[in-house]
Amino acid sequence: MNSIQSIRTLNQRELEAGIPPSASWHADYRDTAYIYIGGLPFDLSEGDILTIFSQYGEPSYINLVRDKESGKSKGFAFLKYEDQRSADLAVDNLGGATVEKT
Repeated sequence: MNSIQSIRTLNQRELEAGIPPSASWHADYRDTAYIYIGGLPFDLSEGDILTIFSQYGEPSYINLVRDKESGKSKGFAFLKYEDQRSADLAVDNLGGATVEKT
């Protein structure tokens, strides 16, 4: 949680300082093929996530973040696509979507 708070603080400082988007730290990651996936059900597996997100491109890396002691999912993941266009498609189509395991 500390890194999320740090990012929010950094974003607020940039806004207050009037830093243009081209000079923001966001510009460094604008063309990345990595996406953050949050709000996942805790019983979802890497395979389930790949099944959902592979409809928008070829995933090349997935990190379903797990508790070090219990091994249980923490409900979020990072996924990388082979190309940035696939990442854009996934974010555009799945941003704000809710995933339920049946």
